Amino acid sequence: MPVRPVLAAALGSAALLCVAVAPASATADPTESVTVETTGRLAGDGTVTLSGTYTCTDATGPVFISSSISQDSPTFRHGIGGTQAECDGATHKWQNTGKVASEKLAPGKAQVEATVLELRPAGGLPLPYFHATKEQDITLAKA
Repeated sequence: MPVRPVLAAALGSAALLCVAVAPASATADPTESVTVETTGRLAGDGTVTLSGTYTCTDATGPVFISSSISQDSPTFRHGIGGTQAECDGATHKWQNTGKVASEKLAPGKAQVEATVLELRPAGGLPLPYFHATKEQDITLAKA
């Protein structure tokens, strides 16, 4: 068995584990933030568009804005895209788009979580560093 795919899978699993257990509030800088617009868009084919703004600083690795949405079940979330972020201290707009099965979401109330996450290099392994996170109730409207 080739070593490279096994190593990549192991590193990916370790990174996901770190993301799952790292507390966002323990590392977030109070001058950094992420917002979520109060209305998201749902197209007939299940494409969801979420947006907002973010501010972050002092990144040494790649930074991403991730978002997820839930409706009717606080324990089940649909991941809605991810975009690369620029951490220069300025406020920037973000927009993520993703497709879910059209019967899984409907227009109406929904809950969104947005996170500004950096993969900061540490000893050759990228470790998650949370710049900001936000949970927001929104209205999901037909696009």
